[in-house]
Amino acid sequence: MAKEELLTMEGHIDEIYPDGRFGVMLDNDHRIIAYTAGKMRKFRIRSVVGDRVHVEMTPYDLSKGRIIFRERTPGTGPAPRKGGSGFRR
Repeated sequence: MAKEELLTMEGHIDEIYPDGRFGVMLDNDHRIIAYTAGKMRKFRIRSVVGDRVHVEMTPYDLSKGRIIFRERTPGTGPAPRKGGSGFRR
């Protein structure tokens, strides 16, 4: 059991850094540096500038966090499949 519970905040990505890190502007106008959670890396969920995200933060360091969820934006569905009709012999 953790000593302190994690804080969950919402914001949007405003900058991309190397090594899977992102600059996130939270809804309360604080800016933090966040990295993608393991499940997001495992399932290759991509995040770009402007995406709404949910961030987990520890109360010990409020300048860093972990992106745990990327909200779907309207109009962006799954990528079209490459190839023809989808039938293979």
